[in-house]
Amino acid sequence: MANAIKKLVPLLDRVLIKRAEAVTKTAGGIVIPEKAQSKVLHGEVVAVGTGSRKENGEFNPVLVKVGDKVLLPEYGGTKVSLDNDDKEYHLFRESDILAKIEN
Repeated sequence: MANAIKKLVPLLDRVLIKRAEAVTKTAGGIVIPEKAQSKVLHGEVVAVGTGSRKENGEFNPVLVKVGDKVLLPEYGGTKVSLDNDDKEYHLFRESDILAKIEN
């Protein structure tokens, strides 16, 4: 998996994010049906582009880095499939990310 992620380098201000897993069971052990599960709105940054370009040609650095936890919009992003990996990855523009979650 790590090799596939290393091969995928987002361009400019794009960020590759691995969405968190949906909760499938309650604390009491009740299994939640797939249709009743809410959409996961947070994830972890896996890869980051170089940033957007200014008019003079310099780059605006991306404000998130690999390993950051972020809050995502309900809709948007481009779904990406990586070789031999069943995890769900999405490609977002930096401006689409709603917030950075700090511990």
